[in-house]
Amino acid sequence: MLDLGRLRALHAVARHGSVGAAATALGYTPSAVSQQIAKLERETRTTLLERRGRGVALTDAAHLLAATAARVLELVEHAEVELEEQRGAAVGVLRVGAFATAARGLLPSALVVLLRDHPGLDVRVVEMDPPAAQELVARGELDLAVTHDWDNAPLAVPDGVAREALGLDYADVLLPAGHRLADRTEVAPADLAGERWICQPEGTICHDWLVNTFRGAGMEPELAYRIGEYETQIALLSKGVGVALLPRLGRGELPAAVRAVQFVPTPTRRVFAMWRVQAARRPAVVAALAALRGCWEERATA
Repeated sequence: MLDLGRLRALHAVARHGSVGAAATALGYTPSAVSQQIAKLERETRTTLLERRGRGVALTDAAHLLAATAARVLELVEHAEVELEEQRGAAVGVLRVGAFATAARGLLPSALVVLLRDHPGLDVRVVEMDPPAAQELVARGELDLAVTHDWDNAPLAVPDGVAREALGLDYADVLLPAGHRLADRTEVAPADLAGERWICQPEGTICHDWLVNTFRGAGMEPELAYRIGEYETQIALLSKGVGVALLPRLGRGELPAAVRAVQFVPTPTRRVFAMWRVQAARRPAVVAALAALRGCWEERATA
């Protein structure tokens, strides 16, 4: 009998192209994934991974087994959903992905609700950008994801995935307290011509929004500091370095040396919960959605 956990590990390597990427998706260490596949090789008496330079490649046998694993995992999920629905209790493992500010500003409250009301539910959380999260939901490697897109940078929904809008999140321009515009109530793109921006790296939704907004106004923003962590961006601002655009969700209280000024037109991003259509009846997914809705509403009215 082939071990399901080992099949899942092989399936993840096939999907993501490397042991390291598979480990990130599954929430394991690369060593743990390698050990699972080594055991599967002994179980099947078949070589599944071959060394290629500094990485690995799947053998023909591995590709065949990974395709079978995909079908098996889909059947297992279907059975789990039916059994959990029959019991009517939110139990088992729920794998959740969320972008950074949602992981900080929304998930902690939702996790408290789930742990309190559904003690049989084992929630696992991984932080990742929306495009990657929704892809993993579509593949069945995440059960639920909290994602977002901007009004001028929408994300397409993969086939077989449902989503629900939780609400809108807004962003402000952050300036050092001594900046020439720090005492303004609002600023427009033209007011910020020539400024040195702190921004997210290329390929992120926030980076694309900033570039699209200024190009739409006939300007090219000077992206001087490409920083992924908002805390680091705020640290630079507090020292008088650059200007930035930060969403309000998960931002927390700003230091005295940093000012938030409304940007016009106001940057708006839509926050969603996403899940696979076939898992929509699963009590764990239903409970998580209810917790996310309730916590978003509490945050919006606070």
